[in-house]
Amino acid sequence: MMLFLHQSRFLTTVNYLRDLPKTMQPEVVFAGRSNAGKSLAINVLCNQKRLAFASKTPGRTQHINYFSVGPLSTPVAYLVDLPGYGYAKVPSAVKEHWETLLSKYLTTRAQIRSMILVMDARRPFTELDRCMIEWFGVTERPIHVLLTKCDKLSQLGRVNALRVAEKAAIAYQVAGLPSKMTIQLFSAVKRIGLSQVHMLLWHWLAPDSNVPADRGGNSPLLDASD
Repeated sequence: MMLFLHQSRFLTTVNYLRDLPKTMQPEVVFAGRSNAGKSLAINVLCNQKRLAFASKTPGRTQHINYFSVGPLSTPVAYLVDLPGYGYAKVPSAVKEHWETLLSKYLTTRAQIRSMILVMDARRPFTELDRCMIEWFGVTERPIHVLLTKCDKLSQLGRVNALRVAEKAAIAYQVAGLPSKMTIQLFSAVKRIGLSQVHMLLWHWLAPDSNVPADRGGNSPLLDASD
């Protein structure tokens, strides 16, 4: 199962909707606040050091980056790295372009199966994270939250961070937005929670899995404590 993502490679960078690849395979998007550890999470999940570029200046990734999963000639799926939000100091016109591009991509791209939303476990569910949930939640596709950098917390701190995040998620689900949200602790450095994400992505993306094509799957709620 883990080898499923290890055959991943950079495909293309997209700055306009017209440049989106003409592919029909399922896509999982990775979103998150700048400096939450999104690029590092993608690299660790795919067992590569520099698949997703982690800039020393957070927020510098300003495009939608596609990574193919599977054999070079016949990819089975795509991981999509979205620009980090909430950090980059860029002109307002550039930010408006990002927002328009992401909004249209997230709400109109039929191939999107689900979202991995990366949050710093020490600061989960910021205002911008909530905006992303509300933005993507209207598509009724599932969101899986990675509470990253949990290795920086004590055992009690991890329990508390998870409890706070679960409370926030319940509030959204009571409101019916999104249709499904799951949460887990994660550390790319200590590889905490790695197998859980592999299993979930397998359910969402593997061609032989029993995942319905329309909603991105009814994969079981994962145990959030690795």
